[in-house]
Amino acid sequence: MTKYDYDLFTIGAGSGGVRASRLAASYGAKVGVAEEYRVGGTCVIRGCVPKKFLVYASEYGHGYHHARGYGWSADNVSFDWKALIENKDNEIDRLNGIYIRNLKNAGADIFQTRATLKDPHTVHLEAEDRDVTAERILIATGGAPWTDETVPGHDLGVTSNEAFHLDSLPGHVVVAGGGYIAIEFACIFKGLGCDVCLVYRGEDILRHFDADISVQLHAELQRQGIRVVTQNIFEKIEKTDGEKKRVHLSGGDTIETNLVFWAVGRKPTTRGLGLEEAGVELDKNGAVKVNENSQSSVDNIFAVGDVTDRVNLTPVAIREGAAFAETYYNDNPTQTDYRFIPKAVFSQPPVGTVGYSEQDARHEFDNVDIYKTNFRAMKHMLTGSEERVMMKLVVDGDTDRVLGCHIVGEDAPEMIQCIAIAVKAGLKKKDFDDTVALHPTIAEELVTMREKFVPSDEKLSR
Repeated sequence: MTKYDYDLFTIGAGSGGVRASRLAASYGAKVGVAEEYRVGGTCVIRGCVPKKFLVYASEYGHGYHHARGYGWSADNVSFDWKALIENKDNEIDRLNGIYIRNLKNAGADIFQTRATLKDPHTVHLEAEDRDVTAERILIATGGAPWTDETVPGHDLGVTSNEAFHLDSLPGHVVVAGGGYIAIEFACIFKGLGCDVCLVYRGEDILRHFDADISVQLHAELQRQGIRVVTQNIFEKIEKTDGEKKRVHLSGGDTIETNLVFWAVGRKPTTRGLGLEEAGVELDKNGAVKVNENSQSSVDNIFAVGDVTDRVNLTPVAIREGAAFAETYYNDNPTQTDYRFIPKAVFSQPPVGTVGYSEQDARHEFDNVDIYKTNFRAMKHMLTGSEERVMMKLVVDGDTDRVLGCHIVGEDAPEMIQCIAIAVKAGLKKKDFDDTVALHPTIAEELVTMREKFVPSDEKLSR
């Protein structure tokens, strides 16, 4: 008989924590799970899933306009924000129920409470005011949006958490940030009919992506009427008439708005969990430091997902949770492979990317070839839209291996999921060239790019 109440106790029931707990329980471990909010975590409750529903809703705003070019017309078209939020919430409730049911069916005990560590083997359940013990403890508390508290009036803004439950759709929105969350919500609000201004401190948006993605999407945001202000930050936010706010920018401009939206990043949710008191080492941002097996500085305490600040994506958290369970409860040592992870930005148009950016490839490889195309999709020849598609392949010039693929355009995330298989498998540019194109599609351009792209400065030097 074990001397602990549980073989595994998981703090946090998001994607990573749920996957690890379900698998461990299915392999015979006695598992307890504590979640202080709702089972499903950020992705299901207040992240990827509800955000994608809002993206779908906002796309209809553009769709009605585009449909005219194809002979469609409609009178008295209107949008009901409250109906969207209600329908979205109903689906989130359904998914939350599925997550709970799956955990219970696997045999795990669920505690609806905040949980903290008292020592490396003891968890305190706050709502029940009692302690439980576990042989291993898994931290899967994810991350949370943060705001710059040095800005006077910072509390007048909202984050992505609150944006899913606004009472009404604002007429004007100012978004702080230039990452994927900022851009996605800027496009959501614009598609739903709001005026939008995006303010970012850097020289250009999406700074961690390939530079051509940044340039292309910046142009597309401006094309659809989103004002993009770079190299500026919020200096002060103040209330004016009614619910209106005035944002003061570092460059001297002021912006009148109905909603201030903070999307300047997320931080690991570790504060107050008792981790440091239990001996768990954290980095400067509060992330749990772990090794390749998701093990912390304390042998029996592990962490997966955004709380480790490795690759903050839901599918990665799921892989990490599964690898943990396989390694420690199924005698199947498994590690997560972080190479060639596909990523998407659900902007309008969306972004899909996998592998090396051009700048990273040139830093690591001696000889890099670039293949690029930029065009209007066939669909928009009748809609009147000037939206363009950018596709780019980054290739090792010595081995012909495709190192990266980057797309800005309709259905880019769907395409990149499939292309990621080829890139991760190490296929060569010749394999792309030897594949027959599927016509007429946007994706056919991926197998018809033949000429290497030569930057203008290289052309001039020849």
